[in-house]
Amino acid sequence: MTDEQKNTTHFGFRTVPEDEKAGMVHGVFTNVASRYDVMNDVMSGGVHRLWKDAMMDWLAPRPGQRLLDVAGGTGDISFRFLDRAGDAEAVVLDMTEQMLVEGRRRAEAGARADRLSWIVGDAMQLPFEDDSFDVYTISFGIRNVTRIPDALSEAYRVLKPGGRLMVLEFSQIPNPAMQWAYDRYSFNVIPAMGQVIANDRDSYQYLVESIRKFPDQESFAAMIRQAGFGQVKYRNLTFGVAALHSGWKL
Repeated sequence: MTDEQKNTTHFGFRTVPEDEKAGMVHGVFTNVASRYDVMNDVMSGGVHRLWKDAMMDWLAPRPGQRLLDVAGGTGDISFRFLDRAGDAEAVVLDMTEQMLVEGRRRAEAGARADRLSWIVGDAMQLPFEDDSFDVYTISFGIRNVTRIPDALSEAYRVLKPGGRLMVLEFSQIPNPAMQWAYDRYSFNVIPAMGQVIANDRDSYQYLVESIRKFPDQESFAAMIRQAGFGQVKYRNLTFGVAALHSGWKL
């Protein structure tokens, strides 16, 4: 295939060869790993914690379930899942090893070590057998995947019949005036915070841009249905700044 024939995708607002995006995303998260949790708190004023709790409320983890948390980073979702499910297992998968390293350093990881594992892997090619998990979660990660439909197909494959997909991701505010105000904050404040707190403006500029490139709520719900999931629903969080999407492998 010639350079002119290469498939392309977006990396923030840039168009890049599809086969280069994963490496570029890996670079972003390697750069921000050590300050990732701190930046989440600062950027959202701690609201991301409420969103993750809302995810668990809707998910309602149960004893005996096996969770795959893709793009699980430093373990926030898996920790919450295990706390609520009790006797359960969680597998944190992330393409960036440094994010997993940071997660293992957290005190919460040591307290749950017998029920928790950490694996480097690709959302588009999961290293698991078919029908292996009861629950699949991905939080603030699917917008960074090169081919989102491939990741959703893999989610469907590794879930057991009756298994559940849940996605937490930044989304689009239905009110244009509120979206305008949020855009001003995102583009003017967040990269500057990244520079001050993580000494990395460019990575946070990409993260802001990647949010704007992600499909709106209805469009993403349609993608989930296309992957084979049934009973697909979504809930807006904080007026649509983020959204929870749920689907079932029926």
